[in-house]
Amino acid sequence: MIERRRDTAPACCAPPIGPPPILIMEGAPESARAAREFVREFMAFHVPDASEDYVETAVLVACEMVTNSIRYGTEPGDSIQLTLDADHTRTRVEVQDPVRRRPHPRPESHKRDRGRGLIILDALCVDWGHTEAPFGKTVWAEVKAP
Repeated sequence: MIERRRDTAPACCAPPIGPPPILIMEGAPESARAAREFVREFMAFHVPDASEDYVETAVLVACEMVTNSIRYGTEPGDSIQLTLDADHTRTRVEVQDPVRRRPHPRPESHKRDRGRGLIILDALCVDWGHTEAPFGKTVWAEVKAP
């Protein structure tokens, strides 16, 4: 006779283990902090032996992308979505916002305190870009593990 236990769900219906790969946030400055915490928690679970430099680079890239999205890709009341995919070789960071305007680098300037986000992506990422999304755009970047 086969005994069926009611206290365990079948594998197809079991809840996922660990932090989910997606965080939806308000398009507000406080969301940059939430993004940093989310990336650290996600990396700690999914790539537990990652070096501190690798994790902090992914955190910085995600924070810059979220900040750019908040500044240039949202209006009051809008939401943004941060999606992560990480392993021992690379981390892909994607940020989706509701504005279709594409990111473009600004000339470097020591007179203003903003406009360096894409310069940071160029310096820290093996590649970055953007794609159209059904409601806006997705900016993505890939960080290579050291």
